[in-house]
Amino acid sequence: MKIFVILSVLCVNLIAKNRLSEKQAGEFVELALSGLNKEFPNKPGIFLRTAEDLKTPREISPVFFGHFDWHSSVHGHWTLVRLVRLFPKAEWNAKARAALDEKFTKEGLQKEANRLRRFKSFERMYGWAWALRLGIELRALDDEQGRKWAAAYLPVEKIIVANAKAYLPKLDWPIRCGFHPETAFPLGQMIDWSRATGDEEFEKLLIVKARQFYRGDRAYPVRYEPSGNDFFSAGLNEADLMRRVFAKDVYRKWLGLFFPDFDLGNLSQPVSVSDLKDGHLVHLVGLNLNRAWTMRGIAGALDGKEKEIFLVAAQKHEAAGLKDTFSGSYAGEHWLGSFAVYLLTGVGQ
Repeated sequence: MKIFVILSVLCVNLIAKNRLSEKQAGEFVELALSGLNKEFPNKPGIFLRTAEDLKTPREISPVFFGHFDWHSSVHGHWTLVRLVRLFPKAEWNAKARAALDEKFTKEGLQKEANRLRRFKSFERMYGWAWALRLGIELRALDDEQGRKWAAAYLPVEKIIVANAKAYLPKLDWPIRCGFHPETAFPLGQMIDWSRATGDEEFEKLLIVKARQFYRGDRAYPVRYEPSGNDFFSAGLNEADLMRRVFAKDVYRKWLGLFFPDFDLGNLSQPVSVSDLKDGHLVHLVGLNLNRAWTMRGIAGALDGKEKEIFLVAAQKHEAAGLKDTFSGSYAGEHWLGSFAVYLLTGVGQ
């Protein structure tokens, strides 16, 4: 009985949504601010059609030019918006808002939308997913400044949704890997966006594709993860997606077939990271954080011992991931703070 009570308390604590103190949140704010306008080093990911396309990162992306690459800049901005919203009275709130206000200009965001319109496969679909997650957060920041930013951001959301609606019907198979092209993570983010905005047409398309891709999956090879550069668990991302798609009882049956006997294999233990300064190897820190947040999401749709399996594993991964989030190296710090904030503030749960 004593063990059961301890585990029950542990589960309640682990499933709590926002577990950041104001001081801890301030540390993530500083991390995000440090890269907000840091133009170099930079990986612009551009497709050169003519010599005219050779421009500086700031010229190419007047808003999202920092944080080394476009998608990291997007979720760096998301980190600030989310923490500004969750900690409205924090001493650092005004500073973060001022920095965001300089970036979220109508003109700059329209240029970002124009770029996405011109290059329809740019940041497909990882960057799209974070951009829509940013849109959700801006809409939730229900004050005068937030409404201004959300209105200015609307063209970015519109073109991404249009690009996704054009692309997804042509995508016949899922992309299963542990990094950017992976399919399940963006589908989950897009479902959240469609439900937050009431876009029923988009939601229907996303659910159809999720069922098409993953409904029949069985016996996920849990001993094949991770690969050397993963920052995602393809298997856990899939399971985290399908809880958004199935009713709870159907999901429980599907998950029991996907992870037979609820044996998580290699997914049950955190991964080690040999070099925090290597831009690819440091991905594994993100993998620990990603595993933790997906396990929490999955646990939220379960009960009893099955729930405990995922929550206990999530705690281990969280401790390992947070230990290395502040590495002192820009290779990891330009993006890992966003993954930590996603986890610690219960996004998507």
